[in-house]
Amino acid sequence: MDTSSSLHLSWSGRPLSGSAQLPASKSESNRALIIQALAGGGQLHNLSDANDTELMQRLLAEPATADTLNAEDAGTVMRFLTAYLAITGRQVLLTGTARMRQRPIGVLVDALRQLGARIDYTEQAGFPPLQLQGRTPQPPAEEPVELRVRGDISSQYISALMMIGPQLPGGLRLRLLGKVGSRPYIRMTQSLMQHFGAQCRDLGEVVEVRPHAYQPADYTIEGDWSAASYWYAMVALAPAGSSIVLPGLRQYSWQGDQAIVGIMAQLGVVTEFGAEGVTLTQQAPALAVEQDFTHCPDLAQTVAVVAAATGVPLVLTGLESLRIKETDRIAALQIELAKFGGALLDEGDGRFRVPSAAFQVSGQSIDTYHDHRMAMAFAPLALRGPLTILAPAVVRKSYPQFWRELGTAGFTVTEQT
Repeated sequence: MDTSSSLHLSWSGRPLSGSAQLPASKSESNRALIIQALAGGGQLHNLSDANDTELMQRLLAEPATADTLNAEDAGTVMRFLTAYLAITGRQVLLTGTARMRQRPIGVLVDALRQLGARIDYTEQAGFPPLQLQGRTPQPPAEEPVELRVRGDISSQYISALMMIGPQLPGGLRLRLLGKVGSRPYIRMTQSLMQHFGAQCRDLGEVVEVRPHAYQPADYTIEGDWSAASYWYAMVALAPAGSSIVLPGLRQYSWQGDQAIVGIMAQLGVVTEFGAEGVTLTQQAPALAVEQDFTHCPDLAQTVAVVAAATGVPLVLTGLESLRIKETDRIAALQIELAKFGGALLDEGDGRFRVPSAAFQVSGQSIDTYHDHRMAMAFAPLALRGPLTILAPAVVRKSYPQFWRELGTAGFTVTEQT
């Protein structure tokens, strides 16, 4: 798809039905690839076809003689690779897109330097690009190295450090400072590490990793709950009698974004688990909803759009990390919701509100801000009226087949250049 194109979306008016194919979990895939590389083997099945995962595979396969690696706009790739390259002693420049060079990484670099990594900033201190200069050998140790790490910026820093912990002579103890966001992603990292033979304990304020080498293992990646959230939105916004089946999802998932089940139950969507996945059907929404997104920030855009479109008053907290994602997602939401008569109001002290207001979909164009989740969070509004998505190719980052799946589900999807 041409990056300069746009997509016009519309809906026939009939109930939504059938099934939709989800990508495999990008979060699981990228963690599993790093751990597999450190373990030295094992087969990974059902890897995500998202650009971020294909990029991770390519960069991990680059020869040791490569002098530059480009993480593009992929946060997990930049952060996980920084730790992986540091622990393996690589000497290489790690860079990214213009937006990636605005996303902070100082917390992770400071921690890695304490582990002996030699890392220099080539432009602005605290931000990529990074020049990795190898690692000072660490002496044998009986006790783990203890690092104090802020938990209120990105859990990806914590996961990156956890995954290299088994490679350290005495292991690693992370003391997490302040409010810890996205805790389920830390537990996902822990579970995958344990699957590959590592000894890792999450004790709340402390995460402890013993110096017990990874063992090669096979693993099958689950379907992506973040991607499922857009189909929840569609069922919530679709005509009465709508339902959809989503194969490949587990009831007992390691993914934090499975929280969408409980959140969307309040916004009118019932989840039924079966042997092959889940079935989504409609029910009456709550009169008002208040939700903390600290541990599932990637769901915030989708939920805000559904609340605005259905007129259910919504209070959102735990949005601190949204300012440093692919775009400033709070600002982007405020601009785009306003096009429909909606709003995201900042009430201070980390509290935001989507009020019940007149909301009309009537041919508006959605700017996507180089952010895959902006495109997919607003696309379900086509069930309420025609709209246009600008730069729709951004979905390749996590759900490359999204527009094709919309067409299969019955949307009219017309490419415009």
